[in-house]
Amino acid sequence: MATLTSKFLPNPKTIAVVGCPFSGGQSKLGVDKGPIHLVEAGLITRLEELGWKVIFDGHHQFEEISTASDPPIGKLKNPRLVSSVCESVADVVGTHVRNGQLPVTLGGDHSLAMGTISGTLSSYPDACVIWIDAHADINTAETTSSGNIHGMPVSFLLGLGEKIPEYAWVKPLLRPERLVYIGLRDLDAGERRILRENNIKAFSMHEVDKYGIGRVMDMALDHVNPNRDLPIHLSFDVDALDPSVAPSTGTPVRGGLTFREGHYICEVIHETGLLVALDLMEVNPSLADPESVRQTVAVGCSLVCSALGETLL
Repeated sequence: MATLTSKFLPNPKTIAVVGCPFSGGQSKLGVDKGPIHLVEAGLITRLEELGWKVIFDGHHQFEEISTASDPPIGKLKNPRLVSSVCESVADVVGTHVRNGQLPVTLGGDHSLAMGTISGTLSSYPDACVIWIDAHADINTAETTSSGNIHGMPVSFLLGLGEKIPEYAWVKPLLRPERLVYIGLRDLDAGERRILRENNIKAFSMHEVDKYGIGRVMDMALDHVNPNRDLPIHLSFDVDALDPSVAPSTGTPVRGGLTFREGHYICEVIHETGLLVALDLMEVNPSLADPESVRQTVAVGCSLVCSALGETLL
């Protein structure tokens, strides 16, 4: 329950739900509807029942950010739109963090993490990032094959690759040793090289199979947060889960985390008392039949609640 002592949040412990119906970082329609479905499924009430004070003033609207003159920059698609939206999200999340609130950002596509993590690091420059995903999302402008920026936010946060003036607002505050991946199973060749060259710790599904999720979580926290005293930003892409668990997402890859493995990750992070920000990304209600959509939305809500204190007993 939310009665667990938090090392960083003042009382009364408050969540700020940041709904980000945004799809500009990738090409498939519908991921902008994910946040709306998550809220309509009763997420706010469930969080309040866990003992949190919840602030939610509606979903953020990005229509005022024009895409009329947004030609590619190199391969990058919608580069100005994505930059502007992520900068706006960084301001919102950063304000909530400064106010002692825990921002729960509901995406939308994972390019938004460029904004959410920037917002967290603006107040907690020593925060560590635990990135749960089938994909590393660490392509640069040079290595991307698709040009979809939802596959690139981590490279911007680390300051990798060529400098693009439109993204000058993204400060490279994230250090490689403060980042750990769990659940990887679909990497581009350029991303593998980037992970190796920057000595970034990653636990693929091979490690989850080999050690079990309990040991993987211990090793991941030992790496990024060895003294268990640093703030944690958890960024969770639902495609980390196997498509049999969360089918309604844009880039599903077979062989992912089970329902329980995904929830165990969230439960362990809650138990640290160090969580200061949470992202849930890439729920896309347009990509499956109604029952699969309902299942994916329910799992998304359940993951958020687990990270915020919902327990089995």
